[in-house]
Amino acid sequence: MTTLPGSPLAGGQELGADTMDLLRFATVGSVDDGKSTLIGRLLLDTRQLFDDQLSAIETASERRGLGKMDLSFVTDGLRAEREQGITIDVAYRYAATPRRKFVIADCPGHVQYTRNMATGASTADLALVVVDATAGLREQSRRHSCIAALLGVDQLVVCANKMDLVDWDRASYQRLAGEVEALARRLGVSSCTVVPISALNGDNVVSRSGAAPWYDGPTVLDALESAPAGGWAAQRGTDRAGGARLPVQWVLRQPGGGRSYAGMVHGGPFREGDPVVVLPEGARTRIRAIETADGPRRRAEIGLSVSLHLADHLDVSRGDLIASAQGAPRVTDSFEATVCWFSARPLEPGDRLKLKHTTRVTPAVVEAVTGVFDVNELRTGPADRLEENEIGLVRLRTATPLALDPYRADRITGSFVLIDEVSFATVAAGMVGPPRVHD
Repeated sequence: MTTLPGSPLAGGQELGADTMDLLRFATVGSVDDGKSTLIGRLLLDTRQLFDDQLSAIETASERRGLGKMDLSFVTDGLRAEREQGITIDVAYRYAATPRRKFVIADCPGHVQYTRNMATGASTADLALVVVDATAGLREQSRRHSCIAALLGVDQLVVCANKMDLVDWDRASYQRLAGEVEALARRLGVSSCTVVPISALNGDNVVSRSGAAPWYDGPTVLDALESAPAGGWAAQRGTDRAGGARLPVQWVLRQPGGGRSYAGMVHGGPFREGDPVVVLPEGARTRIRAIETADGPRRRAEIGLSVSLHLADHLDVSRGDLIASAQGAPRVTDSFEATVCWFSARPLEPGDRLKLKHTTRVTPAVVEAVTGVFDVNELRTGPADRLEENEIGLVRLRTATPLALDPYRADRITGSFVLIDEVSFATVAAGMVGPPRVHD
């Protein structure tokens, strides 16, 4: 086992009990490295599949002329996926063991579907990186790891897959572990565990295998069950954000007059009587009452959907942000951001797009492309445009001022997507601030 020091503790007083036993993880890595097979094996060996599901997978495998059940079919349900033997869309599966519940995002490895991988990793607590031990750490695996780290995923469980094809050679495992360690350190990832496995045969996935007597670390399931859970607040700590935030999703008119403002709490808890500021306008007031679907509460925890009653009558609408008065986000219409560009058309200065930030959509223009991030060298070089699947630094100007936190401080108010004005396709994922890389 290879584990980097400094792994944060799970949980905290700001998190409810319902979120503590739930781990969201995304499987990432290069195409054909065995991600879908690993998830199929994990679900099979933990008895998460029903008999009718197993029968359907066996039938589909026979129809494709395969000699035995193809476990990748557990998540690859699209006809094109089974025909081509690749994952195209993100497949979500749910599993539970006596120790923990899981939400699993099986992400595509093909470079053409990098945008789908970013979608799956954007809400993950952990990235399960699958690497073919016979091929080593390829560029797409490095790109996926970089994107996951840029998206704030602070934990990696790396599976050195297909170890049976290298006869469980310890030196091969150690070389791969060394590469992964170096990458994780440069990306600032706090926890990285490397497990030698054979997803096809089930070695070290759920049960320990005797094929590698030199390995004394956890199985994949052990690593997943012991990883910190609870989302961004558990891993980053609520002290890194400036305070509570609630992007307004809906304005609720109350019987007899008055309004309340609905949304999901993040960044920290709201309490009755707390001073708050409504952004981007900057009007200040206090929280008069907090309502939930289960009735009123004096305190709203992170992850809770609530409606806030304010002490004063203010002009608040969808897209506004209610934040703690102390440590509120900065309001600006010009900022630097790290962008993962997904379109075949290059991103260039002067391009006009729609920008969606929390619940607000506003026109935006690219003022400058200032750099491109090299996923192999892990450094930013000069650039004046971004090609498809490149990660770069850009400066954006928006028609409406936005309430922004740096992404490393807040995953919600520090993120956005860019949308093509003509096709309405999502063409980029963005994070406020420069990429985080350690020398």
